[in-house]
Amino acid sequence: MAEKVVLLDFWASMFGMRGRVALAEKGIKYEYREEDLKNKSDLLLRMNPVHKKIPVLIHNGKPICESLIIVQYIDEVWNDKSPLLPSDPYKRAQARFWADFVDKKVYDTGRKLWSTKGEEHETAKKELLEIFKTLEEELGEKPYFGGETFGFMDVAFVTFYSWFYAFETFGEFSMEAEHPKIIAWAKRCMQKESVAKTLPDQQKVYEFALGLRKRFLGE
Repeated sequence: MAEKVVLLDFWASMFGMRGRVALAEKGIKYEYREEDLKNKSDLLLRMNPVHKKIPVLIHNGKPICESLIIVQYIDEVWNDKSPLLPSDPYKRAQARFWADFVDKKVYDTGRKLWSTKGEEHETAKKELLEIFKTLEEELGEKPYFGGETFGFMDVAFVTFYSWFYAFETFGEFSMEAEHPKIIAWAKRCMQKESVAKTLPDQQKVYEFALGLRKRFLGE
């Protein structure tokens, strides 16, 4: 029986992009279904009744929810090519820890940066730069977060690269100046076809975020 793989997603979602990058790394053909987040499809509500959110990977009719779980699932099911998680249990735990750090820190703080004003905005900017500093220290001199090869943590974090221009513009800072190692790493990742063909244009993402900001702040 031919495998049927469907991804319910939204183009600007850094979480949805993770599944797209992982599937591309593995060379898996799939059906992409863009969701209208204001008018969610019956399929999305049926496949993810708990959170009612994208992304959802549907593999032979069975749903897998939450982006990092989706990437791990893809890695385990299609394990004959481009392994994303290391075989060593400690290194695997470390990769999961840092991916969880990205989820808990980068998204929420980045969201505050483009959705707030005044003191809250300035606090978010400082926090985000500190978060990137922590990530830069973890990267160190390695080409990728896991070492010599593109892996799980890289998939988890590189999708935020499409939002860097929005962060920089709203925060009035330069990622290149503040965190050159992160930018060098991101450009290294962008040399991979799986990443380059997945991540949307940064200007387009900025315009999307600007629209969200105007709605949030009533501008």
